[in-house]
Amino acid sequence: MASNYPRSLQACLPLWTLALEVVLILLFFFFTTYDNSVKDEKLLGPYGAIFQDVTVMAALGLGFLTSSLWRHGWSSVAFNLFMLALGVQWAVLLDGFLKRPSLGKVVINMSRIQRATMSAMSVLISAGAVLGKANLVQLAFMTVVEVTAFGAVRLLSEQHLGVDDHVSMMHIHVFAAYFGLTVAWCLSRPMPEGADKKERMGTSPTLFAMLGTLFLWMFWPSFNFALLKTPKEMKNAVFNTYYALAVSAVTAISVSALAHPQGKINMKHIHNAVLAGGVAVGASCGLIPSPWLAMVLGLTAGLISVGGAKCLPVCLNDVLGIHDTSGVHYTFGLPGLLGGVAYIVLLMHQAGWTSNTMISYQVLMDSGALSFAMAMGLTCGLLTGLLLKLNIWRASPHVAKYFDDQSFWEFPHLAVGF
Repeated sequence: MASNYPRSLQACLPLWTLALEVVLILLFFFFTTYDNSVKDEKLLGPYGAIFQDVTVMAALGLGFLTSSLWRHGWSSVAFNLFMLALGVQWAVLLDGFLKRPSLGKVVINMSRIQRATMSAMSVLISAGAVLGKANLVQLAFMTVVEVTAFGAVRLLSEQHLGVDDHVSMMHIHVFAAYFGLTVAWCLSRPMPEGADKKERMGTSPTLFAMLGTLFLWMFWPSFNFALLKTPKEMKNAVFNTYYALAVSAVTAISVSALAHPQGKINMKHIHNAVLAGGVAVGASCGLIPSPWLAMVLGLTAGLISVGGAKCLPVCLNDVLGIHDTSGVHYTFGLPGLLGGVAYIVLLMHQAGWTSNTMISYQVLMDSGALSFAMAMGLTCGLLTGLLLKLNIWRASPHVAKYFDDQSFWEFPHLAVGF
């Protein structure tokens, strides 16, 4: 007896992705060149180490973080790699096209590839909200659109609002979270009876998801200081990120046990809330002068994340009709907003002490940039979600086949459907 699952993506995925890859190759052929300067060779060591850390976060950290669903592990890890590989290629070109001073070729150096990898992480965060409910063709389209939108948001924030490169990149958490939530709202359909069984976490997949959490926890300081300029800021960023992550980890485990009637710890809280401190301290990590401030941010972010994991799924599902598969709202969205507000408060405090009108002006601009990132995430996510609902996307998984690898993967050992 043949499997009851629909045909996979053979009619659409190869043609769409191969055509897109050919276009990218042609763009690289005509419009790019390598940076062969001695300066770039000297920077290869420090930039190469940071690039490696960020790549581990994107490929292993975010890949395994979303692999806790017991029948969706293959798709979670492999689709994450697919989106990362596609997104980095397009992000390198986009960064060059948006920032090149003349009509000459885009010069590719280690710094540009590093920023492209960080920008591509936006779609990896957003995809967690639609995990198990979108096919690979939809995710490929979502990758191109979101990387483009985030690049445009960063460019506008830097050129018109005066936001520096580091802070505009740290808005990735807010932008990506609300982009993904809006796409999830557009793609939402009533869940059939028994769908919650496939969405539950399995023991072995949960261990792999915890491995992703550990990769992100270890390498998050590199992500936060990657775009800072001065050695003092970079040193502060490493220390403050580490302390914020440490406190959020302790908070997550403690509050998770406190919230359970029998004092048991929920592994889903650990997957998400232990990372909240790194998200919350991102924008201000180079400004914070003392570890206790970073620790307070980590504590607050951990409380918000665990509280969100307990309360928000019911609110989003029942009231707004948003099914957030991986909890990107309380892992990245809310801690990202906390971090943006904390950065603005620190600037206001600095302006109060120095009476510098330029800092006061920058406070206003940074407040606008944070609001702009959130608004653009919601708007671009809405437009992307509406496009992804069109019937041109073939082989979309039926709602009864949500959170199931067999919709997309070959299982030679299975002779019949199950």
